[in-house]
Parts: sequence; structure tokens; C-alpha cells
Amino acid sequence: ITASHNPKECNALKLLNEKGEFISAEEGLQVLDMADNEDFDFVPVTELGHVRTDNTSIDRHIDKILALDLVDRETVAKARLKVVVDAVNSTGGIAIPKLLKALGVDNVIELYCEPTGEFPHNPEPLPEHLTEISRVVREEKASLGIVVDPDVDRLALVMENGDVFGEEYTLVAAADYILQYKKGNTVSNLSSSRALRDVTERFGGSYSASAVGEVHVVEKMKEVDAVIGGEGNGGVIYPQLHYGRDALVGVALLLTYLAKKQVKLSGLKQNYPIYVISKNKIELKDSDQLPRLFDEIKKHYAAFPVSTVDGVKIDFEDGWVHLRPSNTEPIIRIYAESTDKEKADTYAQKVIDLANRFLQDF
Repeated sequence: ITASHNPKECNALKLLNEKGEFISAEEGLQVLDMADNEDFDFVPVTELGHVRTDNTSIDRHIDKILALDLVDRETVAKARLKVVVDAVNSTGGIAIPKLLKALGVDNVIELYCEPTGEFPHNPEPLPEHLTEISRVVREEKASLGIVVDPDVDRLALVMENGDVFGEEYTLVAAADYILQYKKGNTVSNLSSSRALRDVTERFGGSYSASAVGEVHVVEKMKEVDAVIGGEGNGGVIYPQLHYGRDALVGVALLLTYLAKKQVKLSGLKQNYPIYVISKNKIELKDSDQLPRLFDEIKKHYAAFPVSTVDGVKIDFEDGWVHLRPSNTEPIIRIYAESTDKEKADTYAQKVIDLANRFLQDF
């Protein structure tokens, strides 16, 4: 039961299958149809099941993380890291400090780790919401800061100088570590940074992009037998543990990497290509406009590689633009990436102007 980084009134069910993976979109529609059509029977009183409480699940999950061959508790403990944690008063306030203790990290400063559900600030781990932990990391001269969202599937990091590492680079750094020991393929969604592709190809692997959404990323990871994957919002999926975004395994892998390499986060980031993403949106009054709008965009950019797996994505030599309808709001999200903010904004604005002209004439 979660609303993730959304307000508590958005709390709802996330449905998983018997493998602990999110059900597919098709299966989700089947569940909704069954509910709408009341296509179910209530169990007789004589056959009611039992409710079982399990208070050991987090501990068992941490044990499985510690057992991974690329997680090295001894090396992490020897590094004597000083870590600040912001868990926005949600479940991460239980799990992340427990994990750090299990990894031998004794010097932990906890910010908002009481699981009251009362968020002290916007819980989405974006740079503009991380000003307090950035300040504390600097003032305490900490090694790094760890930030998770309420359901602990997104991981953001703060460097020792108080600057944000960048959510997009959480997965990039984890993949950089994994690929040094396990050659293979990677996957992220179409709206994620090109940096993962660059790092993957550096190690001789192949990168694939899926539609946006964890279930689509997992499907593509299985298809290409990826050694690691995820989403650019700080979501790390490590199949050796399980097929799901998991901030805990991200923390364990990255702390091990930092400790083994004896480097700070700022030093690690210098190894990666620099990309900047521009995130924009435009209102959509009528969803019937979408097919023709996307066709218009495709025609306009016919000279460039175009993907229609999820909306429309146009690839340029030094960047890309991705348009896709929101699943939850009457808007079109327009993300663009390039080697600096000005270029990314320019790519995005050209598409926004084109889309607005079309929508006005529709």
C-alpha cells in the first residue's frame, strides 16, 4: 500500500505476482475488469483464511543483499564512512539505517527516519527538495548523503561537497560497478539518460531501452538477459536479487564500489559522460489529438532515428527528445537530453513549439 512520492490521499494498492514482480498492464486491466463486472465470489465464512504478520521481512531482505557476491560488508566497514540519511519519515527510515548497520557503517546521521508518514518536505527526491540534507552533509563533513522516496524504490545521492550526484547517475554508477565484474547488457527506459548506454558500451555490452514503467523495463531485461537495469529516477534493478527497483540493493552496491575504489562520489562522477535532462510538459485537452500529433512529429523529424515504442523519441548525435502522454494527468511529458542545459532546453522547446502549433490548429 503506497502513494510513492505522491500525497497520502493517493494511497493505493501496488499488485505483485507470486514472483514478487509487478503485474503487467494486461493483468492489471483483467483485475479492474473483474472488479467492475463484480466477476468474483466471496469466500464462505467456514473457509476464511488467516492473516499472518511477518516482522522479519526487512531483515531477511538485508541478509539476501549481504549475501550477494558484489556486496562486501568487510570492505565497507573498513572504509569508516559517515553517512547522512533522509527517509522522509516513511518506511525507508526503518530499512536504510538497518542496512547501513548491517554493512558496518556506524556513523549515521538520521534525518526524518521516524516512519510517521508525515513528509517534512516534498518526498520526491529531486535536487530542489534536497537542500536540507545537502547542508547537513557539508556541515557534518559526511562522506555522502542517501535519500529515498516513501516506498524506497528510488535512490538519490548527495556528494561529500553537498552537491547532488544526480538521480540519473545512481543507475549509471551501479552499472559501472557491476559491468566491471559481470560483462553483459543493460536496460533503462526511453526517458532515461544516454550515460547508461555510453558506460555499457565502454565495457562491450549492449544497451536497450524500454517503454517507461518498471514492468516494461523488467520485461526488456529478461528479453536481453541484462545484468542490471532500471529507470533514470534512481531506480536500480539487480536481477541477482530480484526483478524490481530497490534502493537498498543500490545503496549496498554503491557503498561497496566507493569503498573498494577508495574514492568519493564526486570523484566517481568524473568518470561518466556529462548529460543534462530538460523536463517539460504541455496540457492536452483531448486525447484524440495524440495519434495525429505524434504522426506530425515523426514526419517533421523523419531524417533522424525515431522510436515509437512509447510515444515518440527522436535521437540526435548529441542528445534526444522524448514525448509521451502521462498515465495519470491530461498532459504530454516532453523530456530532452544533451551535453548541456542550453542544448537540452533548445531541443525540448523546438518540439514544444511544433506541438503547440499543431494543437492550436487541431
